[in-house]
Amino acid sequence: MGFSVEKTTISVIKADIGSLAGHHVVHPDTIAVATKVLAEAKSRGLIIDFYVTNVGDDLELIMTHRKGVDAPEIHELAWSAFKEAASVAKELGLYAAGQDLLSEAFSGNVRGLGPGVAEMEFAERPSEPVVVFMADKTEPGAFNLPVFRIFADPFNTAGLVIDPKLHEGFKFEVYDVFEGRSVILSAPEELYDILALIGTPGRYIIRRVFRKKDDEIAAVVSVERLNLMAGRYIGKDDPVAVIRAQSGFPALGEVLEPFSFPHLVAGWMRGSHHGPLMPVPQRYAKCTRFDGPPRLIGLGFQVKNGRLIGPADLFDDPAFDETRRLAQLIADYMRRHGPFMPHRLGPEEMEYTTLPSVLNKLKDRFTEVKGAIKAKGPKEKTEML
Repeated sequence: MGFSVEKTTISVIKADIGSLAGHHVVHPDTIAVATKVLAEAKSRGLIIDFYVTNVGDDLELIMTHRKGVDAPEIHELAWSAFKEAASVAKELGLYAAGQDLLSEAFSGNVRGLGPGVAEMEFAERPSEPVVVFMADKTEPGAFNLPVFRIFADPFNTAGLVIDPKLHEGFKFEVYDVFEGRSVILSAPEELYDILALIGTPGRYIIRRVFRKKDDEIAAVVSVERLNLMAGRYIGKDDPVAVIRAQSGFPALGEVLEPFSFPHLVAGWMRGSHHGPLMPVPQRYAKCTRFDGPPRLIGLGFQVKNGRLIGPADLFDDPAFDETRRLAQLIADYMRRHGPFMPHRLGPEEMEYTTLPSVLNKLKDRFTEVKGAIKAKGPKEKTEML
Protein backbone atom coordinates (compact mmCIF):
# COMPACT_ATOMS: atom_id res chain seq x y z
CA MET A 1 0.00 0.00 0.00
CA GLY A 2 1.50 3.37 -1.05
CA PHE A 3 1.80 6.44 1.11
CA SER A 4 2.08 10.12 0.31
CA VAL A 5 5.16 12.13 1.17
CA GLU A 6 4.40 15.27 3.18
CA LYS A 7 5.29 18.27 1.08
CA THR A 8 6.63 21.68 2.03
CA THR A 9 5.47 24.90 0.42
CA ILE A 10 7.63 27.99 0.33
CA SER A 11 5.73 31.22 -0.32
CA VAL A 12 7.49 34.50 -1.04
CA ILE A 13 5.03 37.39 -1.12
CA LYS A 14 6.06 41.05 -1.39
CA ALA A 15 4.50 44.48 -1.50
CA ASP A 16 5.48 48.13 -1.40
CA ILE A 17 3.56 49.40 1.64
CA GLY A 18 5.41 52.68 2.13
CA SER A 19 8.96 53.97 2.29
CA LEU A 20 11.14 56.31 4.31
CA ALA A 21 12.08 59.58 2.57
CA GLY A 22 10.83 58.65 -0.87
CA HIS A 23 10.98 55.33 -2.74
CA HIS A 24 14.21 54.06 -1.26
CA VAL A 25 13.95 51.90 1.85
CA VAL A 26 11.43 50.19 4.15
CA HIS A 27 11.08 51.63 7.66
CA PRO A 28 12.10 49.22 10.49
CA ASP A 29 8.74 49.66 12.24
CA THR A 30 6.88 48.19 9.26
CA ILE A 31 9.21 45.17 9.27
CA ALA A 32 8.55 44.79 13.00
CA VAL A 33 4.77 44.78 12.70
CA ALA A 34 4.85 42.28 9.80
CA THR A 35 7.17 40.07 11.86
CA LYS A 36 4.70 40.19 14.75
CA VAL A 37 1.81 39.10 12.51
CA LEU A 38 3.78 36.15 11.11
CA ALA A 39 5.14 35.16 14.54
CA GLU A 40 1.57 34.88 15.85
CA ALA A 41 0.64 32.74 12.84
CA LYS A 42 3.62 30.48 13.51
CA SER A 43 2.66 30.12 17.18
CA ARG A 44 -0.81 28.87 16.24
CA GLY A 45 0.56 26.46 13.62
CA LEU A 46 -0.63 28.13 10.43
CA ILE A 47 2.91 28.43 9.11
CA ILE A 48 6.01 26.43 10.04
CA ASP A 49 8.58 29.18 9.72
CA PHE A 50 9.12 32.63 8.26
CA TYR A 51 11.64 35.37 7.53
CA VAL A 52 10.81 39.04 6.97
CA THR A 53 13.15 41.33 5.08
CA ASN A 54 13.23 44.06 2.47
CA VAL A 55 14.90 45.15 -0.71
CA GLY A 56 14.60 48.88 -1.28
CA ASP A 57 11.04 49.97 -0.53
CA ASP A 58 9.57 46.46 -0.79
CA LEU A 59 8.55 44.45 2.26
CA GLU A 60 9.30 40.75 1.69
CA LEU A 61 7.58 37.84 3.46
CA ILE A 62 9.21 34.41 3.18
CA MET A 63 7.03 31.65 4.67
CA THR A 64 7.00 27.85 4.82
CA HIS A 65 3.89 25.76 5.45
CA ARG A 66 1.95 22.62 4.45
CA LYS A 67 -1.00 24.33 2.78
CA GLY A 68 0.15 24.16 -0.86
CA VAL A 69 0.35 26.86 -3.52
CA ASP A 70 -2.36 29.56 -3.57
CA ALA A 71 -3.69 28.59 -0.14
CA PRO A 72 -6.31 31.21 0.86
CA GLU A 73 -5.29 31.21 4.53
CA ILE A 74 -1.62 31.87 3.67
CA HIS A 75 -2.49 34.65 1.26
CA GLU A 76 -4.85 36.15 3.84
CA LEU A 77 -2.02 36.05 6.37
CA ALA A 78 0.27 37.93 3.99
CA TRP A 79 -2.51 40.42 3.24
CA SER A 80 -3.02 41.02 6.98
CA ALA A 81 0.72 41.57 7.47
CA PHE A 82 0.80 44.09 4.61
CA LYS A 83 -2.31 45.90 5.84
CA GLU A 84 -0.88 46.18 9.36
CA ALA A 85 2.43 47.41 7.96
CA ALA A 86 0.66 49.90 5.69
CA SER A 87 -1.27 51.20 8.69
CA VAL A 88 2.01 51.87 10.49
CA ALA A 89 3.38 53.48 7.33
CA LYS A 90 0.42 55.86 7.24
CA GLU A 91 0.85 56.73 10.92
CA LEU A 92 4.50 57.58 10.22
CA GLY A 93 3.60 59.53 7.09
CA LEU A 94 5.81 57.30 4.95
CA TYR A 95 5.86 57.89 1.23
CA ALA A 96 3.35 55.97 -0.94
CA ALA A 97 1.91 54.14 2.08
CA GLY A 98 -0.08 51.11 0.89
CA GLN A 99 0.95 51.68 -2.73
CA ASP A 100 0.81 48.02 -3.84
CA LEU A 101 -2.48 47.22 -2.07
CA LEU A 102 -5.00 47.78 -4.85
CA SER A 103 -8.07 46.75 -2.88
CA GLU A 104 -9.48 47.36 0.58
CA ALA A 105 -10.87 43.84 0.88
CA PHE A 106 -9.18 40.44 0.67
CA SER A 107 -10.89 38.08 -1.77
CA GLY A 108 -9.24 34.71 -1.12
CA ASN A 109 -5.97 35.30 -2.99
CA VAL A 110 -3.54 38.22 -3.15
CA ARG A 111 -2.96 37.66 -6.86
CA GLY A 112 -4.58 40.56 -8.66
CA LEU A 113 -4.66 42.68 -5.49
CA GLY A 114 -1.17 44.13 -5.95
CA PRO A 115 1.43 42.02 -4.10
CA GLY A 116 3.89 39.86 -6.04
CA VAL A 117 3.87 36.11 -5.37
CA ALA A 118 6.32 33.26 -6.00
CA GLU A 119 5.37 29.89 -4.49
CA MET A 120 6.46 26.29 -4.95
CA GLU A 121 5.56 22.99 -3.31
CA PHE A 122 7.97 20.06 -3.13
CA ALA A 123 8.94 16.95 -1.21
CA GLU A 124 12.11 17.91 0.64
CA ARG A 125 15.37 16.23 -0.30
CA PRO A 126 17.64 15.13 2.58
CA SER A 127 19.41 18.45 2.04
CA GLU A 128 17.25 21.17 0.45
CA PRO A 129 19.17 24.35 -0.53
CA VAL A 130 16.86 27.13 -1.75
CA VAL A 131 17.75 30.61 -3.00
CA VAL A 132 15.29 33.48 -2.75
CA PHE A 133 15.98 36.40 -5.07
CA MET A 134 14.25 39.75 -4.47
CA ALA A 135 14.56 42.78 -6.76
CA ASP A 136 13.56 46.43 -6.53
CA LYS A 137 12.99 49.06 -9.22
CA THR A 138 12.43 46.59 -12.03
CA GLU A 139 9.88 44.17 -13.52
CA PRO A 140 9.39 40.36 -13.59
CA GLY A 141 11.06 40.03 -17.00
CA ALA A 142 14.33 41.07 -15.33
CA PHE A 143 14.75 37.40 -14.35
CA ASN A 144 14.40 36.11 -17.93
CA LEU A 145 18.09 36.34 -18.83
CA PRO A 146 19.58 34.92 -15.61
CA VAL A 147 16.99 32.14 -15.25
CA PHE A 148 17.57 31.11 -18.86
CA ARG A 149 21.31 30.98 -18.26
CA ILE A 150 20.90 28.97 -15.05
CA PHE A 151 18.75 26.26 -16.62
CA ALA A 152 19.62 26.28 -20.32
CA ASP A 153 23.08 27.75 -20.95
CA PRO A 154 25.92 25.19 -20.74
CA PHE A 155 28.47 28.02 -20.77
CA ASN A 156 27.01 29.07 -17.41
CA THR A 157 25.84 25.76 -15.97
CA ALA A 158 28.47 23.08 -16.44
CA GLY A 159 26.10 20.54 -14.91
CA LEU A 160 24.02 20.54 -18.09
CA VAL A 161 27.02 18.91 -19.78
CA ILE A 162 28.73 16.88 -17.06
CA ASP A 163 26.04 16.00 -14.47
CA PRO A 164 23.82 13.04 -15.48
CA LYS A 165 21.03 14.40 -13.24
CA LEU A 166 20.86 17.62 -15.27
CA HIS A 167 21.85 16.39 -18.72
CA GLU A 168 18.30 15.90 -20.02
CA GLY A 169 17.59 19.59 -19.47
CA PHE A 170 14.65 21.61 -18.20
CA LYS A 171 11.23 22.82 -19.30
CA PHE A 172 10.25 26.48 -19.20
CA GLU A 173 6.75 27.83 -18.65
CA VAL A 174 6.67 31.17 -20.48
CA TYR A 175 3.81 33.47 -19.52
CA ASP A 176 2.26 36.15 -21.75
CA VAL A 177 1.30 38.95 -19.36
CA PHE A 178 -0.84 40.71 -21.97
CA GLU A 179 -3.00 37.68 -22.81
CA GLY A 180 -2.84 35.81 -19.47
CA ARG A 181 -1.76 32.54 -21.07
CA SER A 182 1.38 30.41 -20.96
CA VAL A 183 3.27 27.83 -23.01
CA ILE A 184 5.65 25.04 -21.94
CA LEU A 185 8.86 24.81 -23.97
CA SER A 186 11.74 22.35 -23.61
CA ALA A 187 15.46 23.05 -23.64
CA PRO A 188 17.63 22.36 -25.51
CA GLU A 189 15.21 21.23 -28.28
CA GLU A 190 13.22 24.48 -28.38
CA LEU A 191 16.03 26.78 -27.30
CA TYR A 192 15.54 29.30 -30.08
CA ASP A 193 11.76 29.41 -29.57
CA ILE A 194 12.31 30.15 -25.88
CA LEU A 195 14.71 32.97 -26.70
CA ALA A 196 12.37 34.38 -29.36
CA LEU A 197 9.78 34.92 -26.62
CA ILE A 198 11.75 35.83 -23.50
CA GLY A 199 13.86 38.38 -25.36
CA THR A 200 10.75 40.58 -25.02
CA PRO A 201 10.74 40.64 -21.20
CA GLY A 202 8.03 43.28 -20.91
CA ARG A 203 5.52 40.78 -22.27
CA TYR A 204 6.87 37.21 -22.10
CA ILE A 205 8.16 36.10 -18.70
CA ILE A 206 9.65 32.84 -17.48
CA ARG A 207 7.13 31.89 -14.81
CA ARG A 208 8.28 28.41 -13.77
CA VAL A 209 11.03 25.91 -14.59
CA PHE A 210 10.69 22.13 -14.27
CA ARG A 211 13.26 19.33 -14.47
CA LYS A 212 12.42 17.54 -17.67
CA LYS A 213 12.96 13.95 -16.59
CA ASP A 214 10.38 14.01 -13.78
CA ASP A 215 8.61 17.41 -13.91
CA GLU A 216 10.08 18.34 -10.52
CA ILE A 217 9.71 22.07 -9.81
CA ALA A 218 13.05 23.89 -10.05
CA ALA A 219 12.20 27.60 -10.06
CA VAL A 220 9.31 30.03 -9.87
CA VAL A 221 9.13 33.78 -10.60
CA SER A 222 6.43 36.29 -9.70
CA VAL A 223 4.72 37.59 -12.85
CA GLU A 224 2.31 40.22 -11.51
CA ARG A 225 2.26 43.46 -13.53
CA LEU A 226 0.76 46.19 -11.33
CA ASN A 227 -0.03 48.62 -14.13
CA LEU A 228 -1.96 45.92 -16.01
CA MET A 229 -4.01 45.19 -12.87
CA ALA A 230 -4.71 48.77 -11.88
CA GLY A 231 -5.18 50.24 -15.37
CA ARG A 232 -2.80 53.05 -14.49
CA TYR A 233 0.85 53.49 -13.55
CA ILE A 234 1.54 52.18 -10.04
CA GLY A 235 5.24 51.35 -10.20
CA LYS A 236 7.47 48.68 -11.58
CA ASP A 237 6.70 45.29 -10.20
CA ASP A 238 9.78 44.47 -8.13
CA PRO A 239 9.75 40.70 -8.69
CA VAL A 240 10.77 37.78 -6.50
CA ALA A 241 12.04 34.34 -7.48
CA VAL A 242 12.67 31.03 -5.72
CA ILE A 243 15.26 28.59 -7.10
CA ARG A 244 16.26 25.16 -5.79
CA ALA A 245 19.95 24.28 -5.93
CA GLN A 246 22.28 21.23 -5.86
CA SER A 247 21.57 17.47 -6.09
CA GLY A 248 19.64 17.30 -9.35
CA PHE A 249 19.47 21.06 -9.86
CA PRO A 250 22.15 23.59 -10.79
CA ALA A 251 24.83 24.12 -8.14
CA LEU A 252 24.67 27.25 -6.01
CA GLY A 253 27.55 28.79 -7.94
CA GLU A 254 25.74 28.12 -11.22
CA VAL A 255 22.61 29.77 -9.82
CA LEU A 256 24.53 32.90 -8.83
CA GLU A 257 26.90 33.20 -11.80
CA PRO A 258 24.44 34.87 -14.26
CA PHE A 259 24.08 37.80 -11.88
CA SER A 260 27.78 38.60 -12.27
CA PHE A 261 26.66 40.37 -15.46
CA PRO A 262 24.62 43.49 -14.53
CA HIS A 263 22.29 43.28 -17.51
CA LEU A 264 19.95 46.12 -18.46
CA VAL A 265 16.43 45.92 -17.07
CA ALA A 266 13.37 48.16 -17.25
CA GLY A 267 12.44 50.23 -14.20
CA TRP A 268 14.69 52.58 -12.21
CA MET A 269 13.37 56.16 -11.77
CA ARG A 270 9.54 56.35 -12.06
CA GLY A 271 9.65 52.87 -13.62
CA SER A 272 10.51 54.55 -16.91
CA HIS A 273 14.18 53.86 -17.57
CA HIS A 274 16.62 51.10 -18.44
CA GLY A 275 19.40 50.49 -15.95
CA PRO A 276 21.79 47.77 -14.75
CA LEU A 277 20.56 45.16 -12.27
CA MET A 278 23.03 45.44 -9.39
CA PRO A 279 23.42 42.43 -7.05
CA VAL A 280 24.05 43.73 -3.53
CA PRO A 281 24.28 42.47 0.07
CA GLN A 282 21.32 43.18 2.31
CA ARG A 283 22.99 46.25 3.84
CA TYR A 284 23.06 47.93 0.42
CA ALA A 285 19.44 47.08 -0.41
CA LYS A 286 18.37 50.70 -0.62
CA CYS A 287 17.80 52.63 -3.83
CA THR A 288 19.05 56.21 -3.74
CA ARG A 289 20.81 57.06 -6.99
CA PHE A 290 18.09 58.22 -9.39
CA ASP A 291 15.88 55.94 -7.27
CA GLY A 292 18.22 53.09 -8.04
CA PRO A 293 19.97 51.67 -9.86
CA PRO A 294 17.78 48.52 -9.80
CA ARG A 295 18.86 46.29 -6.91
CA LEU A 296 18.86 42.54 -6.30
CA ILE A 297 19.49 40.59 -3.12
CA GLY A 298 19.87 36.82 -2.84
CA LEU A 299 19.28 34.90 0.39
CA GLY A 300 20.23 31.25 0.71
CA PHE A 301 18.34 28.89 3.03
CA GLN A 302 18.36 25.24 3.93
CA VAL A 303 14.79 23.97 4.26
CA LYS A 304 14.50 21.12 6.79
CA ASN A 305 11.08 19.82 7.87
CA GLY A 306 9.74 23.18 6.81
CA ARG A 307 12.23 25.14 8.94
CA LEU A 308 14.22 27.93 7.30
CA ILE A 309 17.87 27.49 8.24
CA GLY A 310 19.77 30.69 7.49
CA PRO A 311 19.83 32.91 5.62
CA ALA A 312 23.18 33.37 3.95
CA ASP A 313 23.56 36.79 2.32
CA LEU A 314 24.82 35.46 -1.00
CA PHE A 315 25.90 38.69 -2.68
CA ASP A 316 27.85 39.84 0.39
CA ASP A 317 31.04 38.68 -1.31
CA PRO A 318 33.95 40.55 -2.91
CA ALA A 319 33.52 38.22 -5.90
CA PHE A 320 30.66 40.56 -6.91
CA ASP A 321 32.59 43.79 -6.33
CA GLU A 322 33.55 44.06 -9.99
CA THR A 323 29.94 43.43 -10.99
CA ARG A 324 28.87 46.33 -8.82
CA ARG A 325 31.64 48.52 -10.23
CA LEU A 326 30.55 47.67 -13.78
CA ALA A 327 26.93 48.42 -12.83
CA GLN A 328 28.03 51.87 -11.65
CA LEU A 329 29.78 52.51 -14.97
CA ILE A 330 26.70 51.36 -16.89
CA ALA A 331 24.54 53.59 -14.69
CA ASP A 332 26.78 56.58 -15.52
CA TYR A 333 26.61 55.80 -19.23
CA MET A 334 22.83 55.36 -19.29
CA ARG A 335 22.17 58.48 -17.19
CA ARG A 336 24.03 60.64 -19.69
CA HIS A 337 21.25 59.97 -22.19
CA GLY A 338 18.88 61.97 -19.99
CA PRO A 339 15.32 61.85 -21.41
CA PHE A 340 16.41 60.06 -24.59
CA MET A 341 15.94 56.40 -25.39
CA PRO A 342 17.40 53.86 -24.78
CA HIS A 343 17.79 55.19 -21.21
CA ARG A 344 14.14 56.20 -21.17
CA LEU A 345 11.77 53.37 -22.00
CA GLY A 346 9.76 53.34 -25.20
CA PRO A 347 6.30 54.95 -25.06
CA GLU A 348 4.52 51.58 -25.02
CA GLU A 349 6.23 50.79 -21.69
CA MET A 350 5.77 54.23 -20.14
CA GLU A 351 2.43 54.37 -18.40
CA TYR A 352 3.88 57.28 -16.40
CA THR A 353 4.30 59.74 -19.28
CA THR A 354 3.11 63.10 -20.54
CA LEU A 355 3.36 61.96 -24.18
CA PRO A 356 -0.42 61.52 -24.75
CA SER A 357 -1.18 65.00 -23.40
CA VAL A 358 1.65 66.53 -25.45
CA LEU A 359 0.37 64.83 -28.62
CA ASN A 360 -3.16 65.95 -27.86
CA LYS A 361 -2.01 69.54 -27.35
CA LEU A 362 -0.10 69.52 -30.66
CA LYS A 363 -2.55 67.50 -32.74
CA ASP A 364 -3.80 70.53 -34.72
CA ARG A 365 -0.27 71.69 -35.43
CA PHE A 366 0.92 68.54 -37.18
CA THR A 367 0.74 68.78 -40.99
CA GLU A 368 0.86 66.05 -43.63
CA VAL A 369 4.15 65.71 -45.50
CA LYS A 370 3.67 65.15 -49.21
CA GLY A 371 4.85 61.73 -50.37
CA ALA A 372 5.37 60.43 -46.82
CA ILE A 373 4.96 56.69 -46.22
CA LYS A 374 3.02 55.83 -43.09
CA ALA A 375 4.54 53.04 -41.02
CA LYS A 376 2.87 50.70 -38.56
CA GLY A 377 2.89 52.21 -35.08
CA PRO A 378 4.17 50.57 -31.89
CA LYS A 379 0.66 49.50 -30.85
CA GLU A 380 0.05 47.68 -34.12
CA LYS A 381 3.41 45.93 -33.89
CA THR A 382 2.62 44.83 -30.34
CA GLU A 383 -0.69 43.36 -31.46
CA MET A 384 1.15 41.43 -34.15
CA LEU A 385 3.24 39.81 -31.44
